[in-house]
Amino acid sequence: MEKTNALRLLDARGIPYRLFTFSPGIHSATEVAQVLGLPAHQVYKTLVVLRAQGRPMLVMIAGDRELDLKRVAAAVGDKKVRMATQREAEALTGLQVGGISALALLGRPFDIFLDRAALALEQIVVSAGKRGMNVQLAVDDLLRITRARIIEATTS
Repeated sequence: MEKTNALRLLDARGIPYRLFTFSPGIHSATEVAQVLGLPAHQVYKTLVVLRAQGRPMLVMIAGDRELDLKRVAAAVGDKKVRMATQREAEALTGLQVGGISALALLGRPFDIFLDRAALALEQIVVSAGKRGMNVQLAVDDLLRITRARIIEATTS
C-alpha cells in the first residue's frame, strides 16, 4: 500500500496510529464514521478557511458538527473569514477534498486549528492525506505534531 506524506511523518516520529482504508468515493466524515463503525464525533474533517488577508487556515472539526465562521473569525482575531470553495481548497493544498490533512501539510503556509470539542477525546480519526485513508491517533500526538491551536470553531 502507498504511504502518504502523513503516514511517513507519523512513522518518522514514532507516533503510534491505526490506519483505516475505505472507498475513495466516500468524502464526508460522517459517512467515513459509518463505514468504519466509529462515532461521528471521533472522525474529524479538515476544512480550508480563508481570511481576507493572511495565511489560509486548516480547521479540524468533528464530522457531526458544523463550522461556525463567526466563532472562527473571533478566535483568530479577524472580522470575517469564509470557507474555501472546493476548487480553492484543492488548489491551495494540492490534495482532494475528502483527503485534506493537516498532517500532510506541515511546513506549508497554513495556520492549523482544532475545535475544542476534540479535547474530550483520547483518540481522534483524521485524513491521512488521501481520499479513502484515515488514521486514528492520540489527540495529544496530533496537537504536538501539527502545533494546532485549540479554538471554539463550532456551535454545539
